[in-house]
Amino acid sequence: MASCFSEYATQVISDASCSTVTNHSCISPSLIPSVQIAVTCLYKTILSDHSSLLITVTWCKNNLSQGLSISFGDDSATTFKLNPNSRLFRRKKGSKWIDLRNSKCEIIWDLSTAQYKTGPEPVQGYYILIMVDSELGLVLGDMAKEAASRKVKNGTHLAEFTLVSRKEHYSGNTYYSTKAKFCETGISHDIVIRCSGDHEGLKCPVLSVCIDKKMVLRVKRLHLNFRGNQSIFVDGLMVDLFWDVHDWFFSPGSGYAVFMFKTRSGRDRRLWLEERLMHKDVQEENEFCLLIYACNRR
Repeated sequence: MASCFSEYATQVISDASCSTVTNHSCISPSLIPSVQIAVTCLYKTILSDHSSLLITVTWCKNNLSQGLSISFGDDSATTFKLNPNSRLFRRKKGSKWIDLRNSKCEIIWDLSTAQYKTGPEPVQGYYILIMVDSELGLVLGDMAKEAASRKVKNGTHLAEFTLVSRKEHYSGNTYYSTKAKFCETGISHDIVIRCSGDHEGLKCPVLSVCIDKKMVLRVKRLHLNFRGNQSIFVDGLMVDLFWDVHDWFFSPGSGYAVFMFKTRSGRDRRLWLEERLMHKDVQEENEFCLLIYACNRR
């Protein structure tokens, strides 16, 4: 572990310097990206009585099925699943009541006109509304605003909700491409993670990470530096970039690599606060975390 972190200790790269890290292309245009098989988003809802509720929305897809699940807090008994074993959604629209410990939730959804790209998450043509007692606790989809005006009573309070973290699961080769916004007012950035190996004429595997086609991280001798972290600036925010590809080398065929992008507020100087996010109230603003779980099946 000493050699792992000694070469790639925490470094800070400014927005301006990102473009000067390298002039080489991050990826070859002939490479085929890995397939996104699941997306899990964790939302935190603040109700009018100042109580909070964590809502997890998961989209999944494989060769045989496509599904959606929604869970509340850490109680697995409250999980709502929408036809996870069906190739197509049988109930593409409807509503469902869920009893929680101290409240009652109604899930209202319409996926009948949902449009997808290559991943399991729809990009447009859908909505999901979640009522928590008499409040609108979560709205998702480009059609949510119109649907709320029709499905919800006038004057219904819209609770404050934020996206706390997002996890993306990939399977395939070692080329991963996704998009992410690191803050509410920021723009969507293209993120590419690429692992090159001996099949490309390299003596040792190399890990490259690009944001908007600019290389922000290049880790040589990856089999020795399989864990590490580096800090960069995106949209004026400090973003901690972590990687852990240990299982790619020591548990091939069954292990997962993990990549994480997490923003840090001015009051937060610790690197990874997953336990605090899950078990305590989050006080800081403008925090976002993207986790990518990559399964190498080459």
